[in-house]
Amino acid sequence: MIRSVKLTAFFIFGALELAIKRPATRELRAEWLHQFAAKTVRKMGVEVRFEGHFPTHGAIVANHMGYLDIMAIAAAHRVVFVSMIEMQSVPLLGWMTTMSGTVYVERGRGGSAARARAGLQAAAAAGVPVVFFPEGVTSNGASVAKFHSGILAQVLEAGEPVTAAFVRYRLTEDNGPGVTLENDICYWGDHMTLFPHIFKILGLRGIEVTVQIANAPIAFTAAPGDRKHAAEEARAAVMELGGVRDAVAAG
Repeated sequence: MIRSVKLTAFFIFGALELAIKRPATRELRAEWLHQFAAKTVRKMGVEVRFEGHFPTHGAIVANHMGYLDIMAIAAAHRVVFVSMIEMQSVPLLGWMTTMSGTVYVERGRGGSAARARAGLQAAAAAGVPVVFFPEGVTSNGASVAKFHSGILAQVLEAGEPVTAAFVRYRLTEDNGPGVTLENDICYWGDHMTLFPHIFKILGLRGIEVTVQIANAPIAFTAAPGDRKHAAEEARAAVMELGGVRDAVAAG
């Protein structure tokens, strides 16, 4: 309970800080998010470990198991995230993600791809890596879902390198019977709602997140314009980095 109160107060303070400072450049917004995320995970009692080296520009594609992925990656480095437009409407968090420089995309809306590409190019010009989760959904971490190709295609057409990343979790302390990574740490499934899940996590101990970055960008062999093949290669690179088997192929 005490941790929940402290975290709520911290988010309110963060929002006020953003309202006052209003960082004007992508570099300043990414730096604010980096500092805020690093402090937030500490307040949550989450330990973040980092393996590899963040690229100085281009895109990072990663597996996705929940909102902690975002906080862990941002805590490790200055980055800009790509998110669906629906995030803008989330009370307080939507405004904070907008102010921290998030690039929004909107499926099925004319001009969305062009706007997303412009945002990606602006981030690249500022020397800030762009992070997105091509699965489009969160999972329990057992495998990696099919990658959507839209944003990836925009990055490749812009000539930017794409680097694979993998996020993994473990519990280093006993939290009692029935507590698992899949059902209590990962945020996935239609039954999950955001704020109750956050308060549940705040009651757990020993949450450890490892963010692993590949040593080099993905060497795509897909022909220019072959979005499907490129998405398959990016997914394979993320799974190889994380040592995850393809559940579809294995079945």
